[in-house]
Amino acid sequence: MATFLTQEACPAIKNILLLDSEGKRIAVRYFSDEWPTNTAKLAFEKSIFTKTQKTSARSEAEITMLEDNIIIYKFVQDLHFFVTGSITENELILATVLQGFFDSVTLLLRNNVDQREALENLDLILLCFDEIVDRGVVLETDASVIAGKVANHSVDDGSTLSEQTISQALATAREHLTRSLLG
Repeated sequence: MATFLTQEACPAIKNILLLDSEGKRIAVRYFSDEWPTNTAKLAFEKSIFTKTQKTSARSEAEITMLEDNIIIYKFVQDLHFFVTGSITENELILATVLQGFFDSVTLLLRNNVDQREALENLDLILLCFDEIVDRGVVLETDASVIAGKVANHSVDDGSTLSEQTISQALATAREHLTRSLLG
């Protein structure tokens, strides 16, 4: 007898946000109807940013709660990474999604994780969203797998990325994976 998981049984992500050092959008993806209008989404982003801006989530991800949501976040340079889930969601799953997003962006931007690089490679970041989460359901959290799929997708779409850039991203992904296995 087969058992099928319902979407309610799977971990659910409400949104993934990438904001700048002033709390302005760089890239965001919402998977929940909780914020039905753009105004509601912007207000939520502002409240998250205001609540977290004085924390030091530079080396490790931090956790906070806001409006019955769990928010896991991490900052690097002038970028603020956020993943939101419901109050009943497992924090470790949310943290794994955040780390997968952060690490895949780091790989794709070749360790140049700052606002300028993020804006120049916005297409790659948006593709990361699609590889990590689909309609709130977590698909992938392994950064090297995400970065590889994004790089391959970019080549398939005839993106402006050069082959050398793709090779560099994949080489960095291999190097990162090797370091994590040996470390």
